[in-house]
Amino acid sequence: MRIQSILRKIMKVLNVAEKNDAAKNLAAIMSNGTSRMRNGESQYNKIYEFNLQLFGKSCQMVMTSVSGHLLALEFVQQYKGWHSCSAEELFSAEVVKGCPENYEKIKRTLEREVRSCDKLIIWTDCDREGENIGFEIINVCKAVKPNLDIYRAIFSEITQPSVRRALQGLKRPNKNISDAVDARIELDLRIG
Repeated sequence: MRIQSILRKIMKVLNVAEKNDAAKNLAAIMSNGTSRMRNGESQYNKIYEFNLQLFGKSCQMVMTSVSGHLLALEFVQQYKGWHSCSAEELFSAEVVKGCPENYEKIKRTLEREVRSCDKLIIWTDCDREGENIGFEIINVCKAVKPNLDIYRAIFSEITQPSVRRALQGLKRPNKNISDAVDARIELDLRIG
């Protein structure tokens, strides 16, 4: 009974970086070199686990990564061929955002890991593209766990002082910045 009581007090936090090297280095810094590595579904995106005091509690941290953009915008099937329609039709053709087949394993890892987590921290690059990748991660995770509590780590380098500052100053992700990138991606697709 006492073990169950202790386990309930430990919060589980999913952390997602933009690349595996970043996830590995962030986990090493936050864990003081004590993180444990295990495999995800993608052989290139490992999972690093460690404990950390955060949010005023003892947290079990799960750190993994994507490999850049997780989702891609494309035309629906009838507009995919180069000669399937006139160029003018592409300006109003339906588009969909989905996970390319080569990133499905990364997506499945996120879906599996987030099921047991209370919070999500995005550790992507702190630029517009990174914010957009962060929202791709958020969308995948919220499809599985709609009430997930989500934060954004703001950092300029992967060093101990920068990572510590990021943990102390967690923010909420900025949807407006992500939407600006989505608009650019859609324009690039439609204009070619």
